Amino acid sequence: MVIRTVTLGLILATVSLAACSKKDDAREAEAQVAQAVPAGPASLPTSDSPTGDSTASTSNELPTSNAASPPATQPASLPAEFDSSSVPVTTASLPPFPFFKDPEGLENDLKGTDAVKSFDRHFFIAGGKLVTQEGREALFQYNLGNSPADHHYSELEFVRNYQNAVTALGGREIGSSQLTPEVIAAAGGRDQVEKYWAAASPAVPEAEHHTFMIRTADKEYWIHVSSGAIIPSMGFVVVLEKQGMKSSLGFLDAAAMKKELDAKGRVALYINFDTDKATLRPDAQPVVAEVDKLLTSDESLKLSIEGHTDNSGSADHNRTLATARARSVLGALVGLGVDPSRLTSKGFGPDKPIADNATDEGRAKNRRVELVKTN
Repeated sequence: MVIRTVTLGLILATVSLAACSKKDDAREAEAQVAQAVPAGPASLPTSDSPTGDSTASTSNELPTSNAASPPATQPASLPAEFDSSSVPVTTASLPPFPFFKDPEGLENDLKGTDAVKSFDRHFFIAGGKLVTQEGREALFQYNLGNSPADHHYSELEFVRNYQNAVTALGGREIGSSQLTPEVIAAAGGRDQVEKYWAAASPAVPEAEHHTFMIRTADKEYWIHVSSGAIIPSMGFVVVLEKQGMKSSLGFLDAAAMKKELDAKGRVALYINFDTDKATLRPDAQPVVAEVDKLLTSDESLKLSIEGHTDNSGSADHNRTLATARARSVLGALVGLGVDPSRLTSKGFGPDKPIADNATDEGRAKNRRVELVKTN
């Protein structure tokens, strides 16, 4: 996922060649480790993070002697899989999401739908591994070169402000490993990482990355702070409230499917799968049950089950994923007793869009499973 940056103007133009060179260097290094066993996970601070005031702000004040600072040395290694329950539940009263004001003297370059996503996905470094999380997101991008004349933010000060603010809210840092070729290869390669990279900062080793978590009794808040990247003196922040998507699409019942098939020969269904997998989610079962009713009501009906995706990420990967998802739907129907000779499946990935992939709404429409009448 690509966030369209604004207000960078001539800065972006002057660094575009450097950006390409750095990405090419990163890809070459990643290719050399793509088959390597991923390195062991990084470590977490061992001491408990203190809780603090009920409000947090990223002001331009330098940390005082009692402010939280990064550990001087790496503590003990984490388990291979990060356990979010290792982060204590905060006792602080949290400000409204997304918690943080703009740092004093700076303004978020991202506006409107570029700055707020009701539901999206992003890679975070938890321990020493990249993991994706989904939910409501707020995105921030700052040109530190636009700092006030009397206070120029360094990249260190920018990150340290967020470290201190998160600590004041009872959170803690859960990952300070960097995007080395080994970490990116272990996550599936650069194409996969960039597919689920919501931050305006590019996913390159030149940036310094930090992941924080604030955990309440019933919610997790994941915070990614990075600085540097391909443009000197830039700061980027992603604040994600982990939660499932509230579907805005209803599903067709068997009668509505039949009407659409009779009229057009095909009908589009919006079936939920696990992220980047072909596993049907529990809320997909009612849709599959309606398809079973459709086939039961007309024993002569034969269907081709066809998977489609949006154009995010590798086209080959999306075709493979779409094929696997179509097969999953076929398998679920056979499991309900449908004769497999009445069903076929195939996957087209991003090759047959029905909406504009340039918008979130269009991409959502393109991620579908179609039932197509066959002879």
